[in-house]
Amino acid sequence: MLKTDIIFLIIKIINEIWKYISALYKYKVIYKITGVFATRKFRKAEKQHKYAILVAARNEEAVIGNLIDSVNKQDYPSELVDIFVVADNCTDNTAKVSRDLGAVCYERFDSEHRTKGYALQYLVECIRKDYGIESYEGYFIFDADNLLKNDYISRMNDSFDAGEKIITSYRNTKNFDDNWISASYAIHWLRTIRNEHRARSLFHLATRIQGTGFLFANEIIKNGWNYTSLTEDRAFCADAVAQGYQISYNNDAIFFDEQPVDIKIALRQRIRWAKGHLQALIETGPKLLWHIFYTGGVANIRAVEKGKRPSKLKRFYNNIRLRFMSYDMLMVVFPQSLGSVIKKIIVYGLRMVLVLGFGISFGIKTAPEFMQNILNFLHIEVLNNTKISAAGWLIFFALSWTFLSYLKGIITAVYVFIMEHKRIMPMPLYKKLWYSITFPIFDLIGKLSILIALFIKVEWKPIPHNASINIDELKNE
Repeated sequence: MLKTDIIFLIIKIINEIWKYISALYKYKVIYKITGVFATRKFRKAEKQHKYAILVAARNEEAVIGNLIDSVNKQDYPSELVDIFVVADNCTDNTAKVSRDLGAVCYERFDSEHRTKGYALQYLVECIRKDYGIESYEGYFIFDADNLLKNDYISRMNDSFDAGEKIITSYRNTKNFDDNWISASYAIHWLRTIRNEHRARSLFHLATRIQGTGFLFANEIIKNGWNYTSLTEDRAFCADAVAQGYQISYNNDAIFFDEQPVDIKIALRQRIRWAKGHLQALIETGPKLLWHIFYTGGVANIRAVEKGKRPSKLKRFYNNIRLRFMSYDMLMVVFPQSLGSVIKKIIVYGLRMVLVLGFGISFGIKTAPEFMQNILNFLHIEVLNNTKISAAGWLIFFALSWTFLSYLKGIITAVYVFIMEHKRIMPMPLYKKLWYSITFPIFDLIGKLSILIALFIKVEWKPIPHNASINIDELKNE
C-alpha cells in the first residue's frame, strides 16, 4: 500500500471515529428545543427553611458590602438566613466590611492551598465546629461580586421545599454592557440556561452548577466540603450525580454577577476552567461511566434511608434516570471541544502532508462532506495540477468551515438576545449586533484554552472585581 493511501485511510478512520463520538452528544438537541418553550415551575413553598450563605472572598472589599446588602434586603425572614464569609488570604478590609454589615467572618491564611475550594472547605469546617452542619437545612454559595434580586431566596426556597436537594438559578450580569468580553460571558451563561438548565430541570435530571448562585441540602456536606480542584463546581456536580442526586434549576430566582473585561484575565480564567474540567473527568469520569451500567442501589438509597420503599416501577424508573444522568454528566465533563480541535489539527495536518509532501491533488476526495455536496450541486469540478492550487483549495475548505462555525456562534448570540430580552439590561441595537458578532471569539478562546491546558501547569488566581454597583441601581436600569 502506498504511503498516500495509508494517509487517506488514517484520515477516513479518524473522521469515522469522530462521527460516532459526535453522535453521543446528539441527544442534547432535545434540550435546546425544549429550552425554547418550557422549564420547570415550582409551587409556592409551604415552609420557610433556615439557610446559611457561604462566601469565599479574596480582597473583595469593593464589592462584598453590596452582596451582603442585597441579602439583607431579601423578602425572606432575616432570622432564617445567616451569612458566613471566609476572608481568604486577604490583604485588604474584606473581613472588616463583612463584620460591620453583620456577617460572620473567618480569616484564612494559607498560601499553599489557594483555590476557592480550599477556602470553602475551611469555612464549612468552621461552621461545623462553631454551629454544627445541621443547624442549617440548606447552604447557598455565592461569589463576593454577586447581587441577589429581592425575592431570590424565596424563589429558591420554593424549589427546596419541593424536595430538591441541589438547585441552581438564573445568572444575569451586572456589567453586561462594559465591553464585548463581559457581554460574551453574559451570553455564555444565558446560553447554558436556554440550552441545558431549562430542559434538564423540566425532565427532573441533573443540570450543572457553574461556580456560584446555587443551593444544596446540608446532607451534601455532612462529611465536609471535598471539592478543592481548579473547578470545584464541576467536581461537585459530577460527584453529586454519581451519588444519585438530581440537580434542578429555578428560572425565577435571579442573581447578578460581574464578568471580566480584560482579555488576559479572560484567557487565564478559561485556561483554568479547561484544566479543572480535565481534572474532573479524571476524578469522577470512571464513577459516572460505571453508573451507566451498574447503579449498585444508589438510585434509591435516599428513599430507603428515609424509611420509604419505592414500588418496583418507581425503582426501575429511578435506575434508568440515574443511568442517563450519569451518561449526561459524563458528556458534560468529557471535553468534546478538545476532541474536535485535536481532530481538526490532525486531519488538516495530514491533508497538508498529502498536498505539499507528496504532491497529491486535493480535489473532491479530501474535501469535507458538506463542501463536497455544495461543489457537486453546483457542478464544480476541482482541478489541482499544482501543489499551490491544491493547498489553496485546502485552505479554502478550512476557512469555509471556520466561517460556518463563526456564523453558528453569531446565530446563538442573536437567539439569546431575542429569548432573554426582558431580562437583559437595555442597550442600543447596534451594541447587541456588535456583541453577537464578537461572541464566537469567546468560544474560540474556550477551544484554544482546552488545548493549552493539556500542556501547561495551571494555578488558581482570583479574578478582580471592581464594579461597585448595588442592587438598587440595577433595579433602576
